[in-house]
Amino acid sequence: MWKLIVRRIMIMIPQIFILSIFVFLLAKAMPGDALSGLIDPNLDPAAIEAMRDRLGLNNPWYIQYRDWIYGVAQGDFGRSFRYKMDVTELIGQRMTNTVYLSALTLIFTYAIAIPLGITSGRFNDTWLDRTITGYTYLGFAAPLFIFALLMLWVFGFQLGWFPTSGSVRPGLSPGSLDYVISKLYHLILPSLSMALITTVGTVQYLRSEIIDTKQKDFIITARAKGASEQRVYNRHILRNSLLPIAAFFGFEITGLLGGTIFIENIFNYPGMGELFLRSITLRDFTVMTALVLLYGVTSIIGALLSDIILSLVDPRIRIK
Repeated sequence: MWKLIVRRIMIMIPQIFILSIFVFLLAKAMPGDALSGLIDPNLDPAAIEAMRDRLGLNNPWYIQYRDWIYGVAQGDFGRSFRYKMDVTELIGQRMTNTVYLSALTLIFTYAIAIPLGITSGRFNDTWLDRTITGYTYLGFAAPLFIFALLMLWVFGFQLGWFPTSGSVRPGLSPGSLDYVISKLYHLILPSLSMALITTVGTVQYLRSEIIDTKQKDFIITARAKGASEQRVYNRHILRNSLLPIAAFFGFEITGLLGGTIFIENIFNYPGMGELFLRSITLRDFTVMTALVLLYGVTSIIGALLSDIILSLVDPRIRIK
């Protein structure tokens, strides 16, 4: 196990380094720079150039990358040109909201996917299975942002059951019971909107695993020995079918972080996804590069986490 972890970490280091280069070069390839639209274009061009020289924007890209990666290695992602504050502090303020949203979405995802997948796989080729499969087909076909807009319009604006923006009701004291309840209340609709779409892949995968496992020789043998149907499903079929679902847990987490970009902007939820798109439109390069690098590192760590979970739940499996 420890050899696996150390080996994967050693592979992650060059991956993160290459990722940082791509992130930096893609940011530099965007039109304009960090000062575009931020200063008065009627200013003396010499003064503008002096400002760019002072900020290092006229340096060659490899010099700018060296200065940037040196700061990143020390936990310093620079200073936001738009928000006039450290990028680390700015992202830290938004990260908590995104983590809450992702965690609740993950809970909803498994709470919906596992019962539906088990039911569909156990009673395959019945009207119940066809109903659940029809739901998954609709989920695959419906874009996340379209479905989220529909959920917002129906349950937020038309029925008024849930808030349509923000992460907490203004005027509440942080840490109070009303604050926690309001925080959770604002999370329900965006997290449920994302879960209802992201869950369809897990439902289909679990259904296929159960149907395939039901036909294995050891299941036929267990039934031939007189084991009850409930015991066959609980002790043999489900245990083996849930193994791949556990292995994909790390990928589920990284996928949710990407999905929150759309959800947070649709519901005007103050998280990292909303900050990311705003930093692109405002050409806030320091914030944008920090967030892209953070998302990329999280994806790499998610892959490592999935490998570790897979090795833990089934010691026979070792990722080479």
